[in-house]
Amino acid sequence: MKITHWLMVSYVIVMLLPIVALYSLYITISHYDEEQDLKEYMEKTNRMVEWEDRLQNSSLYQIQKPANYQSIKDETDNTIQITLYRHDGILLYSTIDGATPTRFLRENLDQLYKDLNDVKKNHRTYSLKKPVFEDGSLIGFYQITISREEWLNELEHRSWLTGVIFIAFLIILYISVVYLLHRKLRTPLKLLRRQMTDFADNRQVEPNSYLANDEVGEVIRHFHNMKQQIESTRQALQKQQEEKEYMVAALTHDLKTPLTVIQAYTEVLQNQNNLTLKEKQEYQAILLNKLTYMKHLLNDLAIYTSLQSSSKPFEMVKVDGEEFFDMLLSGYDQSCANQQISLYTEACTKDTYTLNVEQLTRVVDNLMSNSLRYTEVGGKIWLAAIASNCPLPDWIFPNIANELDSWRIGGTIIIIQNEGKVIPLEQQNRIFQPFVQMEDSRGNSGSSGLGLSIAKKIIEQHEGKIHLWSIKEFGTTVVCWIKEKETI
Repeated sequence: MKITHWLMVSYVIVMLLPIVALYSLYITISHYDEEQDLKEYMEKTNRMVEWEDRLQNSSLYQIQKPANYQSIKDETDNTIQITLYRHDGILLYSTIDGATPTRFLRENLDQLYKDLNDVKKNHRTYSLKKPVFEDGSLIGFYQITISREEWLNELEHRSWLTGVIFIAFLIILYISVVYLLHRKLRTPLKLLRRQMTDFADNRQVEPNSYLANDEVGEVIRHFHNMKQQIESTRQALQKQQEEKEYMVAALTHDLKTPLTVIQAYTEVLQNQNNLTLKEKQEYQAILLNKLTYMKHLLNDLAIYTSLQSSSKPFEMVKVDGEEFFDMLLSGYDQSCANQQISLYTEACTKDTYTLNVEQLTRVVDNLMSNSLRYTEVGGKIWLAAIASNCPLPDWIFPNIANELDSWRIGGTIIIIQNEGKVIPLEQQNRIFQPFVQMEDSRGNSGSSGLGLSIAKKIIEQHEGKIHLWSIKEFGTTVVCWIKEKETI
């Protein structure tokens, strides 16, 4: 139950239960009082009847000495009062006074005649007033008053017991509400506070044990989700920091060699007396080559950093498939011919695609640059763009054809395959990380070590994927998968 609903129900219960309990006690006591009242009434009226026969004696209603009433006084106690009046209202005797009243003490006749023959009941007494006749003439009145002392004592006891029961009920109700509040609010909030403190102090946070579907449970679950997001962010930041530290170390290593060469050849060129013109030209060419390599390295680093830090997606445009891929696969013939490498291209694509032309061109440039670098003279390079509805080229290495056919489902693939050096298996798993190169090529190939990392990030920005296969005795195949435009 939601806490708001629970609090509303609790509020109603706390407000109504005391009233209901009090009403129940009242009903119970009322039923008990009715039974006791009937029992008491029968008892008191029977006692009055016992006195009525004696009080019908006509001799009692004449003015006389108090001693004549001694028998009445002897048979009464403090729970019963007998009062005798003459017919004209003169008070003859009362067990309270114990003495004969004066003849001038007279009761008002209207009051005397009031409520005759009726048993009157009030909070403290039962009373009965009746006339006495002799030979048809009124000679006096008698009034019997019996106290309700037992009832008053019992009433006091019931009142005290009712109060104790009601107070005990309120205490139990209060304890129950406090317990439920403790269980419903204080305990989970204390748990949340402890977990937040542990998380803030970078200690192990216990798993969420509060599973109630209420507002506090929602807050606790939100905290754990937030904690997971923060921990994921921390891990990502730590990974980025480690990657940056590795990049700085790798960049320092890769810049150190060309800088050393540049320094050495610059110092030689400063002493031009011992150098021939041909040597000067060779040294200048070496310096230019190293500077070009450093420029290429810094340029790749700038591109990689931009791709890594940018949160905005590429600006995508719709292109004609045949026209774009013809352009994408062209322009590498001369580079291959210069290195005496055979290039084979093939395209079978869809009508239209949505992509970033500049970035995909950079991907193919980087991958072709790697293939040219690691393909020996006389080797072959294959470059192709194959849509999902087209068969794979027959020149795909047979060891990977089936796996590639399953991997490419639902998208167009860009294939760069060469007969170059095989990449060791342990390096294949890290080849798309920044500055990861084959150990025998670092610092000698002119590569920044960021080409594959840049290609991977660009393909992922296109919601695609990239994979590398390197097979002994065959060569290396890199394949990029890009999403095809959905057809209606």
